[in-house]
Amino acid sequence: MTTPHIQNILDNLPTKPGVYLHKNADKKIIYVGKAINLRHRVRSYFHKSAGGDSREKTRRLVKEIADIEFIITDSELEALLLENTLIKKHQPRYNIKLKDDKRYPYIKVHWQDDYPKVTITRRLQNDGGRYYGPYTASWAAYQTLDLVRKIFPYLTCNRNINGQDERACLYYHIGRCAGPCIGAVNRAQYRSMIDSLCNFLAGQIEPVVADLRQQMAVASAAMNYEKAAQFRDQIRAIDQVVEKQKVISADTVDRDVIAFAQADGDACVQVFFIRGGRLVGRDYFILEDSADEDKAELMAAFLKQFYDQATTIPSEIILPKDVDELMIIKQWLQSKRGAEVTLEVPLQGTHLELLEMATQNAAETLSHLQAQWAIDEHKQSAALAELQQALNLPGPPMRIECYDISTLQGTNTVGSMVVFAKGVPLKSDYRRFKIKTVAGQNDYASLQEMLRRRFARANQSLSILEASDDDSDLGDKSSWALMPNLIIIDGGKGQLSAALEVLDEFKLRESIPIVGLAKQHEELFFPGRSESLMLPRDSQGLFLIQRIRDETHRFGVTYHRKLRSKSATRSTLDDIEGIGPKRRQALMKQFGSLKAMREASIEDLAAVPGMNRKAAEAVKAGL
Repeated sequence: MTTPHIQNILDNLPTKPGVYLHKNADKKIIYVGKAINLRHRVRSYFHKSAGGDSREKTRRLVKEIADIEFIITDSELEALLLENTLIKKHQPRYNIKLKDDKRYPYIKVHWQDDYPKVTITRRLQNDGGRYYGPYTASWAAYQTLDLVRKIFPYLTCNRNINGQDERACLYYHIGRCAGPCIGAVNRAQYRSMIDSLCNFLAGQIEPVVADLRQQMAVASAAMNYEKAAQFRDQIRAIDQVVEKQKVISADTVDRDVIAFAQADGDACVQVFFIRGGRLVGRDYFILEDSADEDKAELMAAFLKQFYDQATTIPSEIILPKDVDELMIIKQWLQSKRGAEVTLEVPLQGTHLELLEMATQNAAETLSHLQAQWAIDEHKQSAALAELQQALNLPGPPMRIECYDISTLQGTNTVGSMVVFAKGVPLKSDYRRFKIKTVAGQNDYASLQEMLRRRFARANQSLSILEASDDDSDLGDKSSWALMPNLIIIDGGKGQLSAALEVLDEFKLRESIPIVGLAKQHEELFFPGRSESLMLPRDSQGLFLIQRIRDETHRFGVTYHRKLRSKSATRSTLDDIEGIGPKRRQALMKQFGSLKAMREASIEDLAAVPGMNRKAAEAVKAGL
């Protein structure tokens, strides 16, 4: 039965295309969907047939809907784009989500620069660069770069390239840089080489080889045999790569083959990347919140999320099943690619064989992952049980919080809080604390400030929850309100004593177990006990504690280094008169480091966008 508020919304829904947002009683968005007709689609959730939906997930969604918002769009394509954006932004609980938290490495060609460099990045930006990937392992990306540099010797230094440097670096002399700094190649020649590099990374190998053969012939005819030998070596290196790639098809069409496997509420997607008729890579993806969904819905969700972030879209995509949104998804893909895209469900022939191979791989991958998850879950349960017994806890510590302080001679002191839930990292609940009230190096006082701020936020969140009279899951409202079953302090007796003072202030000493972990001998210290405890070296409980401590240290040190590097750069340049935020940013973008600025000439500094000779002289004098 719908509430009067919901019924009023349903009665006034427009019949236009758009996006709708289901919200729960806390005004939290729990589902985002799109529709070619908002009135028909949204009202369908509340028909009697929806209440008897065989999918438990849909029934639970309908029960939680307390409010509905909608956004009208001009077309179904615009609705699809907006739906993608809102799902990424809000991560609604009931939407199918592509689990892809690995943040794959990409090879980035800085095409927007006059003399493009080639680097590896895990962050895609709309900055004019060209991105190739993703690579499923960082070593694969670095290995590819190492090979590419032998074929296309791109530059890696931060020099201001004008072709007039007196000497080239070592990389030029060993054939790993084309030497644009000394004018060995001009801008047009260098960019032509980088364009061939881009084609190579995109899988267009045959045109690159044909171009290299032509250049080798020209060099040989001109009796420039050293240059011809370089082209010959480049062709041989490419041939070695091609030999390792499995030939899948006689044609040279770029295509992706997508297959699914489902078992016990889990869903795995396998993608084969075929470029120029060769299998150049494959990867798998896990879809979360997919237990009750059929393959057509899973496929539509995957296509939208995967290709929304893909750097390249092939001309053909092989699918195991038709989807309801096939035409609009095809239109969207074509608009992204700028050319025709074919979505095919094969019934026979080579494409069906490819699909069956991908499907078999998806099933085997999912079976392997489920077995690994079962092993990991057993280890986590064993570790928590061991900690419960060793630390004399009332139950397994399902939520463990670990705290650490990072500082260097009292500068940029930061605190880190890492959370493990059921033995695995809960990164959404990690927190960083910039220490504000402690001057100099005082780890004890810094630790106390962090803990006071943490538990003050907990009290504040609990007060809000109590006032709301809502009994829904606390985790949906505020992670601050969730109290740990065990606190680990990275340090010995001194740090433990400092932490206990804060627990006493908040009257939490009796309700939250706490231990100190000394790194030297992996000793655990307890409140009110002089002797320490050392867990067995092969204990799963010890392995878990070490992992939590190391993760806390890594999390804090990463933030500390970032602040220290930022403050070092800012403080040095900020002391120079006439250098504001824009000039500082332009200088760092051009030179990359203070060292490179010190080595640069006044002319090089003045050539930076936004600079002039007076400002350049000030920088030179200041550094």
